[in-house]
Amino acid sequence: MDLGIRGRTAMVAAGSKGLGRAIAAALVREGARVSIGARTAGPLAEAEQALRAGGGDVLAVPVDVANPDDLARWHALTVDKLGAPSLLVTNTGGPPAGHFEDLAEDSWRAGIDGTLMNVIRLCRLVLPAMRAARYGRIVHLTSFVAKQPMALLTISSTLRAGLSALTKTLGTQVAPDGITVNAVLPGHFQTDRQVHVNELRAKQHGTTRAVWEERLKAEIPARRFGRPEELADAVAFLLSERAAYINGTSLQIDGGFVGTTF
Repeated sequence: MDLGIRGRTAMVAAGSKGLGRAIAAALVREGARVSIGARTAGPLAEAEQALRAGGGDVLAVPVDVANPDDLARWHALTVDKLGAPSLLVTNTGGPPAGHFEDLAEDSWRAGIDGTLMNVIRLCRLVLPAMRAARYGRIVHLTSFVAKQPMALLTISSTLRAGLSALTKTLGTQVAPDGITVNAVLPGHFQTDRQVHVNELRAKQHGTTRAVWEERLKAEIPARRFGRPEELADAVAFLLSERAAYINGTSLQIDGGFVGTTF
């Protein structure tokens, strides 16, 4: 299936590792010009090299998504080197974990800047050119906790639910200009973030990560964690010309996990 994104410019936040990198790789395979941003120089350089080895037209820019100046610089460099982006994937690491009474106000502010405001800022940067071209695709990478909150992920659960509302409200406002806005809500995938959360939950329950992960997999109808490329293929489709009539949706990609009692 031709997704119709060959030659289009994409920005993928947190694109050096995990789900973001898998999405960048999927877009490179489809012939898109891909700009990835991430904080850590080593993984960013390694991701850039690997993506280019696959024949991709790739730009890698060090960026802290919580810093508005970094976002503006990343966008400007992308426009200069690859052209105005018509595809955007917003994505971040999770905000600080903890129960409500264990979270200081600084943790909330960091979570808001790193999980919500960066999305707002990136959308504001790319929308003028998308409107002018009367074409654009925006996908927010959030989390299943938007629909099924977790006590240990108080900040994330709160902000991800807000991102679902933003997805719907923004999508309705830009649809007349040929722009779609959707979100994907990953369940449990084999990523560094998953390892971190599993370690926290295992400690909370007085067990090892290996034991906790087996318990968690037993509660997923698919009986396994997802592979990053499985989510990346779904995101690539949402970014495609084929997905022109999918707008304002928050799509669960979780092996059937949301709705279980765990």
